[in-house]
Amino acid sequence: MSIRKAMALVPALDLRPVSNDIAILHAPSNVEAEQALLGALLYDNAAFERLGDHLQPAHFYEPFHQRLFQAISTNIRKGQLAEPILLAEQFNRDPAFEELGGVRYMADLVDRAPPAANAPDYANAIYDLALRRDLIRIGGEISTTAQQGDADMDARDQIESAEQQLYQLAETGGVSSGFVNFADALRGAVAMAAEAHSRDGGLAGLSTGLIDMDQKIGGMHPSDLMILAARPSMGKTSLACNIAFDVARNYAWEPQPDGSKKTVRGGVVAFFSLEMSAEQLAMRLLAEASGVSGDRLRKGEIDAMEFGRIRDAALEIQEAPLYIDATGGITLAKLVARARRLKRMMGLDLVIVDYLQLITTGAGGPENRVQEVSMITQGLKALAKELSVPVLALSQLSRQVENREDKKPQLSDLRESGSIEQDADMVMFVYREEYYLSRLEPREGTEEHFRWQEQMDQVKGLADLIIGKQRHGPIGTVRLSFNSDTTKFGNLARDSTRYEQH
Repeated sequence: MSIRKAMALVPALDLRPVSNDIAILHAPSNVEAEQALLGALLYDNAAFERLGDHLQPAHFYEPFHQRLFQAISTNIRKGQLAEPILLAEQFNRDPAFEELGGVRYMADLVDRAPPAANAPDYANAIYDLALRRDLIRIGGEISTTAQQGDADMDARDQIESAEQQLYQLAETGGVSSGFVNFADALRGAVAMAAEAHSRDGGLAGLSTGLIDMDQKIGGMHPSDLMILAARPSMGKTSLACNIAFDVARNYAWEPQPDGSKKTVRGGVVAFFSLEMSAEQLAMRLLAEASGVSGDRLRKGEIDAMEFGRIRDAALEIQEAPLYIDATGGITLAKLVARARRLKRMMGLDLVIVDYLQLITTGAGGPENRVQEVSMITQGLKALAKELSVPVLALSQLSRQVENREDKKPQLSDLRESGSIEQDADMVMFVYREEYYLSRLEPREGTEEHFRWQEQMDQVKGLADLIIGKQRHGPIGTVRLSFNSDTTKFGNLARDSTRYEQH
């Protein structure tokens, strides 16, 4: 049934105006639709299950209706009956309740309630009007700010603020998050634990495709800012590419009642490559998928059989939801805006930035580089929370690593380390002993060369992923395999089937 037809079923109740404020009276609203929905819910509590999760108390125009809907929701979710006599006790000291007629008002709602089957139509009408009111409010704020100006915000900042408000409105139906009831937060935590329990291996976050890494960090979690740092040639971009490819290749979703998609495995990935072009990045992924040396692939030194493998790999992976933005020197505001837009249009489950020192804050940014990096890390953390996705940002390490005998990186080695270490939920380092040892090769035929070769045999094809900080778990080191030809990180072979290779 259409909303227009559903409205026709609502009897006109003789109720006084709920406000004398002219601006509010002219705001889009339909108090009769609210009364119809509340009456249907009070008459048949089972209708609540057909409403979905999008309708919230704040979407009601009449303040008392907001409180009444919240009370109905709470009782039903607790498995208790929601009917006028029981609910009246909760509103004994509510002036609006007495002003509207008390128990008689709720009884009238039930007496004049439309069929419970029409409840979703009324809910959609209320939700749509609430969005329209928010649009009017946001539009007014944008117009006022643009006309009056703001000493602390230039035009670009105002555009960013407006886009953020509109994005949040489109995604959640309300731009004001405010306080969250502990019971709601607790339900979310239990839901996350239940989803983790239902997955094989009990992984709570998004899988990286690397078994030991997943077990150490529990996967990549929504709202987390993860930093992956290393010196040049350690393979940080390669590891990020491996993770991005595995997440996108394993993407699977299931439809929801409201028509949206819920990711059940893998995810949609946004890869901001500020250093390499999209083609260069695709070349790396193609080498990984085909198993053909990336160096030979770039030089064209491949035979017909290898070209066939490349062609087959390209056909297999071309549909993976991996989106690459290779804009050099992108500003933080543009990065955030494009991530929001991608999530709105295609969905988004993981953001990767390579690398954060190449992001700028735009014109008029702070002269102090440490302060600018602090703004960038804070912005990336805010993006992770806003979009509820993990953000994996790559970072450089300072050259002081090269001056130490022990080359293993630590938190103090991060360039502009203070803000990065503080804002990140997790800091990881890639370290390959093979790289440093290969540069110390003695003259062949000597005893030193023999000992050097023994050491090289022990570390060849191995990489350490050092967890230097983890806000929600332990720190430590994860040993991975590394194929320099295809720049592919992998799982080490295990005797136990628990570590079965991907």
